[in-house]
Amino acid sequence: MSRPEQTAALVAAAARRHDDARRRAVAALRRLDTAGDPVNMSTVARAAGVSRAWLYRQADLRALIDTLRQPRPQTSRVSTPRTERATDDSLRHQLEALRATHAELEAENRRLREALARKLGQQRTGVAADL
Repeated sequence: MSRPEQTAALVAAAARRHDDARRRAVAALRRLDTAGDPVNMSTVARAAGVSRAWLYRQADLRALIDTLRQPRPQTSRVSTPRTERATDDSLRHQLEALRATHAELEAENRRLREALARKLGQQRTGVAADL
């Protein structure tokens, strides 16, 4: 093998190693971010099997790692899309309907208590008359 051929083979091998390292680093970043694990140079380097020095030399990966290192606000609930949110008018109508239902239930409850009181009164007077 001639000297230029050897050089070309070495350059090609180095390019393959570089591409493989980038693929591993990107995959490690995705895994760490998805799992919610800390993302920093050390964790990415360890997960990808690359050196921290190599990561620092990759400007785009370094920028992505810096972005993912920033604390993100944690939301405990999923936001409802704007088109599915209730409007003020619909909420007002729901409130009116609930108030009407509440009033009906209170009236029914009052009638049932009065009926129960009459029935218990009749039973007492009937028991007292039997004695």
